[in-house]
Amino acid sequence: MDGGATTAKMNRIVCLYVCLQTAFFRNASQYQDTKRTSIDGRCSVPGEGRGVGFQRKKTACTLEKEGDPSVVPASHEPSVPAAASFHRRLFSPSEFLKQRLEKLSQKVKESGCKLCTYAEADTLLRMERSTTLVQNGKPEMSTAIINLGPSANPNAKPTDFDFLKVIGKGSFGKVLLAKCKNDGNFYAVKVLQKKTILKKKEQIHIMAERNVLLKNFKHPFLVRLRYSFQTPEKLYFVLDYINGGELFFHLQRERTFLEPRARFYAAEVACAIGYLHSLNIIYRDLKPENILLDCQGHVVLTDFGLCKEGMEPEETTSTFCGTPEYLAPEVLKKEPYDRTVDWWCLGAVLYEMLYGLPPFYSRDVSEMYDNILHKPLQLQGGKTMAACDILQGLLHKDKKSRLGAKADFLEIKNHVFFSPINWEDLYHKRIMPPFNPNVAGPADLRNFDPEFTQEAVSCSLGRTPDLASGSTNDDNAFLGFSYAPTEDNFLG
Repeated sequence: MDGGATTAKMNRIVCLYVCLQTAFFRNASQYQDTKRTSIDGRCSVPGEGRGVGFQRKKTACTLEKEGDPSVVPASHEPSVPAAASFHRRLFSPSEFLKQRLEKLSQKVKESGCKLCTYAEADTLLRMERSTTLVQNGKPEMSTAIINLGPSANPNAKPTDFDFLKVIGKGSFGKVLLAKCKNDGNFYAVKVLQKKTILKKKEQIHIMAERNVLLKNFKHPFLVRLRYSFQTPEKLYFVLDYINGGELFFHLQRERTFLEPRARFYAAEVACAIGYLHSLNIIYRDLKPENILLDCQGHVVLTDFGLCKEGMEPEETTSTFCGTPEYLAPEVLKKEPYDRTVDWWCLGAVLYEMLYGLPPFYSRDVSEMYDNILHKPLQLQGGKTMAACDILQGLLHKDKKSRLGAKADFLEIKNHVFFSPINWEDLYHKRIMPPFNPNVAGPADLRNFDPEFTQEAVSCSLGRTPDLASGSTNDDNAFLGFSYAPTEDNFLG
């Protein structure tokens, strides 16, 4: 091979490397932009997705280099207040991306290649942040869209509610504590801006989340959609109000949980994931921020914006999405993956409950990705053999050998770690939770971030605009969004 051909080949290799790095860190930055305000729940699939789980306070994508808390012994006690602990895990996504791109730019200059002369590079570098890439290069489309008509609940309107407090914010809108004037009950109402959704081309994912929510009302550990409706400018999800706080909130405050408490939460979460799998839905974004506690201390899983519908047991998908700390190896490798990614995430969450940090955590995101792919699982002392065994099974890097690969939820249920659990009693909430959030009532907002609750509620949220003035294009884009359950389902 002559020198010119060799140089061209090397340029192309450098180019593709830079493309991959750019794509990874653009996704990481987007994940931060959405998760910090976090109605969304996406890494590379942006959109409105958080039910009532709201603020992402933790990330692995940090610029701090000193120290590597990749493993924290169970006996370790935090030496700083909780607020400081939160701060250590925050970073500026724009600054992070800026520094990363500067380094990549330097690589390009050193190599002497012109990056955008290749189609692959040009496509990646011009990629819209709202685009989800799969292996064939096409955006992933939601399946099984439920079309209930443009106005299935024509009587629902914003003036039905007194909007009391902001309890969450995201790139597409806000989540508010609201009191229904008709029944006097409190709800969490997610209010999303249509124009923002359309601008980012996220209406398909919004509808996908709503479709999953419609299937959740029969399960005790999944947040319930009471109904949804729309005005010309906004979309409204009326959800159960869960005010026991995120599992992440309590985990940050207490650092770690004892095994019985971690087992209880993991069992209820596994029960919810198993139910979604029975409906051929992969969850794909399990993490402590998406696990809420109700007023009694039971788990409520929320945020279905990354769910993939229509996934038969042997089916696979290839979309790169999720949250960096909890990504399974096959997702990072851009390989086709199946429902076992959810069991990997369960293992990561269980590990975090027992040890205080995700299993392969690093403050450097690229190092963390390398840890997930190659580093052996580190299990410190002080844990039972059953706990270590289930962690090794759930966090097996080979998805075919992972716990749950053969019989799905049944394998999880039958593991010795869960032998103290009576699954029927668990499902019917006959087991007393190991922790009570001690919520005084609906007005008790101690488990929500004051940054939100102290914000003034806009008067425009409670107004019902003239429906005739709405945009026809906007209405058509969200055809079938409005949903009103039957009276039995609503009251049940």
